[in-house]
Amino acid sequence: MSMIGINPLRTVARKTVNRIVKAIPPVKFKTNGKITNGIKWVGQHISSPENRLILGVTALMSQPFIDLHNRRVDERTKEVSAARTVAKIIAGTTTGVIVRYACIAAANALTHKPGPGVKKISTLFYPKNSKITAKQLKKYINFMGTALSLGVMMFTNFLIDAPLTKFLTNKFIGDIDKRKQLKNQVISLPRKSMDEFIKNCANNIKEGVNNDKC
Repeated sequence: MSMIGINPLRTVARKTVNRIVKAIPPVKFKTNGKITNGIKWVGQHISSPENRLILGVTALMSQPFIDLHNRRVDERTKEVSAARTVAKIIAGTTTGVIVRYACIAAANALTHKPGPGVKKISTLFYPKNSKITAKQLKKYINFMGTALSLGVMMFTNFLIDAPLTKFLTNKFIGDIDKRKQLKNQVISLPRKSMDEFIKNCANNIKEGVNNDKC
Protein backbone atom coordinates (compact mmCIF):
# COMPACT_ATOMS: atom_id res chain seq x y z
CA MET A 1 0.00 0.00 0.00
CA SER A 2 2.84 2.37 0.79
CA MET A 3 4.46 1.88 -2.63
CA ILE A 4 1.11 2.47 -4.38
CA GLY A 5 0.75 5.76 -2.54
CA ILE A 6 4.39 6.90 -2.93
CA ASN A 7 4.85 6.30 -6.69
CA PRO A 8 2.19 8.82 -7.83
CA LEU A 9 3.68 11.40 -5.46
CA ARG A 10 7.12 10.85 -6.96
CA THR A 11 5.70 11.26 -10.47
CA VAL A 12 3.97 14.51 -9.56
CA ALA A 13 7.09 15.82 -7.82
CA ARG A 14 9.29 14.95 -10.80
CA LYS A 15 6.94 16.67 -13.26
CA THR A 16 6.74 19.75 -11.04
CA VAL A 17 10.53 20.03 -10.80
CA ASN A 18 10.90 19.61 -14.57
CA ARG A 19 8.38 22.40 -15.20
CA ILE A 20 10.19 24.73 -12.80
CA VAL A 21 13.54 24.01 -14.44
CA LYS A 22 12.14 24.62 -17.91
CA ALA A 23 10.54 27.87 -16.77
CA ILE A 24 13.86 29.30 -15.52
CA PRO A 25 15.42 31.39 -18.31
CA PRO A 26 19.00 30.57 -19.30
CA VAL A 27 21.69 32.89 -17.97
CA LYS A 28 24.92 33.65 -19.76
CA PHE A 29 27.94 35.03 -17.92
CA LYS A 30 30.42 37.23 -19.69
CA THR A 31 33.94 36.03 -18.99
CA ASN A 32 37.30 37.11 -20.28
CA GLY A 33 40.30 34.99 -21.08
CA LYS A 34 41.88 35.33 -17.64
CA ILE A 35 38.81 33.97 -15.82
CA THR A 36 38.47 31.07 -18.26
CA ASN A 37 42.17 30.22 -17.99
CA GLY A 38 41.96 30.44 -14.20
CA ILE A 39 39.05 28.00 -14.10
CA LYS A 40 40.90 25.62 -16.42
CA TRP A 41 44.04 25.85 -14.27
CA VAL A 42 42.06 25.03 -11.13
CA GLY A 43 40.46 22.04 -12.83
CA GLN A 44 43.81 20.75 -14.04
CA HIS A 45 45.98 21.34 -10.95
CA ILE A 46 43.67 21.24 -7.92
CA SER A 47 42.96 17.60 -7.18
CA SER A 48 40.78 15.91 -4.56
CA PRO A 49 43.18 16.26 -1.58
CA GLU A 50 43.68 19.98 -2.23
CA ASN A 51 39.91 20.45 -2.53
CA ARG A 52 39.39 18.73 0.83
CA LEU A 53 42.07 20.90 2.43
CA ILE A 54 40.52 24.10 1.06
CA LEU A 55 37.08 23.06 2.35
CA GLY A 56 38.53 22.28 5.77
CA VAL A 57 40.39 25.58 6.10
CA THR A 58 37.32 27.51 4.95
CA ALA A 59 35.11 25.71 7.46
CA LEU A 60 37.65 26.29 10.26
CA MET A 61 37.60 30.03 9.54
CA SER A 62 33.81 30.34 9.64
CA GLN A 63 31.86 27.64 11.48
CA PRO A 64 33.38 28.02 15.00
CA PHE A 65 32.59 31.75 14.96
CA ILE A 66 28.98 30.98 14.06
CA ASP A 67 28.75 28.64 17.07
CA LEU A 68 30.30 31.21 19.39
CA HIS A 69 27.81 33.89 18.33
CA ASN A 70 24.67 31.77 18.57
CA ARG A 71 22.29 33.85 20.70
CA ARG A 72 19.83 31.02 21.25
CA VAL A 73 22.07 29.08 23.64
CA ASP A 74 23.99 29.84 26.82
CA GLU A 75 27.73 30.54 27.05
CA ARG A 76 28.70 26.99 28.02
CA THR A 77 26.80 25.48 25.10
CA LYS A 78 28.53 27.92 22.74
CA GLU A 79 31.96 26.86 23.96
CA VAL A 80 31.22 23.14 23.79
CA SER A 81 29.64 23.47 20.34
CA ALA A 82 32.59 25.48 19.00
CA ALA A 83 35.09 23.02 20.49
CA ARG A 84 33.26 20.08 18.93
CA THR A 85 33.08 21.86 15.57
CA VAL A 86 36.82 22.64 15.55
CA ALA A 87 37.66 19.08 16.56
CA LYS A 88 35.41 17.63 13.87
CA ILE A 89 36.88 19.87 11.16
CA ILE A 90 40.48 19.10 12.15
CA ALA A 91 39.87 15.35 12.37
CA GLY A 92 37.85 15.17 9.15
CA THR A 93 40.22 17.36 7.14
CA THR A 94 43.37 15.58 8.34
CA THR A 95 41.99 12.13 7.70
CA GLY A 96 40.40 13.13 4.39
CA VAL A 97 43.56 14.70 2.97
CA ILE A 98 45.82 11.81 4.07
CA VAL A 99 43.44 9.13 2.79
CA ARG A 100 43.00 10.88 -0.55
CA TYR A 101 46.74 11.34 -1.07
CA ALA A 102 47.40 7.72 -0.09
CA CYS A 103 44.68 6.37 -2.40
CA ILE A 104 45.85 8.48 -5.34
CA ALA A 105 49.40 7.23 -4.73
CA ALA A 106 48.09 3.66 -4.63
CA ALA A 107 46.12 4.22 -7.84
CA ASN A 108 49.24 5.65 -9.47
CA ALA A 109 51.25 2.58 -8.43
CA LEU A 110 48.59 0.28 -9.90
CA THR A 111 48.11 2.14 -13.20
CA HIS A 112 51.30 1.34 -15.11
CA LYS A 113 51.17 0.49 -18.77
CA PRO A 114 51.65 -3.24 -19.41
CA GLY A 115 55.05 -4.13 -20.82
CA PRO A 116 58.22 -6.11 -20.30
CA GLY A 117 59.39 -6.10 -16.70
CA VAL A 118 56.14 -4.59 -15.40
CA LYS A 119 54.39 -6.61 -12.71
CA LYS A 120 50.83 -7.64 -13.45
CA ILE A 121 49.50 -6.09 -10.24
CA SER A 122 51.00 -2.75 -11.31
CA THR A 123 48.70 -2.73 -14.34
CA LEU A 124 45.53 -3.48 -12.36
CA PHE A 125 43.87 -0.09 -12.96
CA TYR A 126 45.37 0.68 -16.35
CA PRO A 127 42.58 1.21 -18.94
CA LYS A 128 42.60 -1.76 -21.30
CA ASN A 129 42.20 -1.55 -25.08
CA SER A 130 42.21 2.23 -25.23
CA LYS A 131 44.57 4.95 -26.36
CA ILE A 132 45.09 7.53 -23.65
CA THR A 133 47.33 10.58 -23.44
CA ALA A 134 49.53 11.46 -20.47
CA LYS A 135 47.15 14.26 -19.41
CA GLN A 136 44.14 11.96 -19.63
CA LEU A 137 45.99 9.26 -17.71
CA LYS A 138 46.73 11.73 -14.90
CA LYS A 139 43.06 12.67 -14.64
CA TYR A 140 42.14 9.00 -14.73
CA ILE A 141 44.51 8.22 -11.85
CA ASN A 142 43.09 11.09 -9.78
CA PHE A 143 39.58 9.81 -10.44
CA MET A 144 40.48 6.25 -9.49
CA GLY A 145 42.25 7.44 -6.35
CA THR A 146 39.28 9.59 -5.34
CA ALA A 147 36.84 6.72 -5.94
CA LEU A 148 39.06 4.41 -3.91
CA SER A 149 39.31 6.94 -1.08
CA LEU A 150 35.50 7.14 -0.82
CA GLY A 151 35.40 3.42 -0.10
CA VAL A 152 38.26 3.64 2.40
CA MET A 153 36.69 6.58 4.24
CA MET A 154 33.54 4.55 4.90
CA PHE A 155 35.69 2.71 7.46
CA THR A 156 38.02 5.51 8.58
CA ASN A 157 35.01 7.67 9.54
CA PHE A 158 34.23 5.19 12.32
CA LEU A 159 37.73 3.91 13.10
CA ILE A 160 39.65 7.23 13.06
CA ASP A 161 37.44 10.31 12.64
CA ALA A 162 34.99 9.61 15.45
CA PRO A 163 37.58 8.70 18.15
CA LEU A 164 39.88 11.56 17.09
CA THR A 165 37.00 14.04 17.17
CA LYS A 166 36.04 12.90 20.67
CA PHE A 167 39.64 13.13 21.90
CA LEU A 168 40.16 16.62 20.48
CA THR A 169 36.79 17.84 21.78
CA ASN A 170 37.61 16.73 25.32
CA LYS A 171 41.05 18.30 25.08
CA PHE A 172 39.71 21.65 23.83
CA ILE A 173 37.00 21.74 26.51
CA GLY A 174 39.58 20.89 29.17
CA ASP A 175 41.81 23.74 27.98
CA ILE A 176 38.85 26.14 28.10
CA ASP A 177 38.02 25.10 31.66
CA LYS A 178 41.65 25.49 32.77
CA ARG A 179 41.82 28.99 31.35
CA LYS A 180 38.61 29.91 33.14
CA GLN A 181 39.95 28.59 36.44
CA LEU A 182 43.15 30.60 36.07
CA LYS A 183 41.21 33.70 35.13
CA ASN A 184 38.77 33.42 38.01
CA GLN A 185 41.31 32.33 40.57
CA VAL A 186 41.68 34.83 43.43
CA ILE A 187 45.18 35.10 44.80
CA SER A 188 45.00 35.98 48.51
CA LEU A 189 47.98 37.99 49.71
CA PRO A 190 48.67 38.80 53.40
CA ARG A 191 47.69 42.40 54.09
CA LYS A 192 48.10 44.44 57.24
CA SER A 193 45.13 46.19 58.72
CA MET A 194 44.92 49.95 58.43
CA ASP A 195 45.42 50.44 62.19
CA GLU A 196 48.57 48.35 62.23
CA PHE A 197 49.88 50.15 59.18
CA ILE A 198 49.39 53.61 60.78
CA LYS A 199 50.96 52.40 64.05
CA ASN A 200 54.07 51.10 62.30
CA CYS A 201 54.43 54.32 60.35
CA ALA A 202 54.21 56.38 63.56
CA ASN A 203 56.82 54.22 65.28
CA ASN A 204 59.18 54.51 62.33
CA ILE A 205 58.85 58.30 62.35
CA LYS A 206 59.63 58.46 66.10
CA GLU A 207 62.68 56.24 65.65
CA GLY A 208 63.83 58.31 62.71
CA VAL A 209 63.61 55.46 60.26
CA ASN A 210 63.28 56.64 56.67
CA ASN A 211 60.86 54.17 55.18
CA ASP A 212 58.70 55.29 52.27
CA LYS A 213 56.47 52.23 52.71
CA CYS A 214 56.35 52.67 56.51
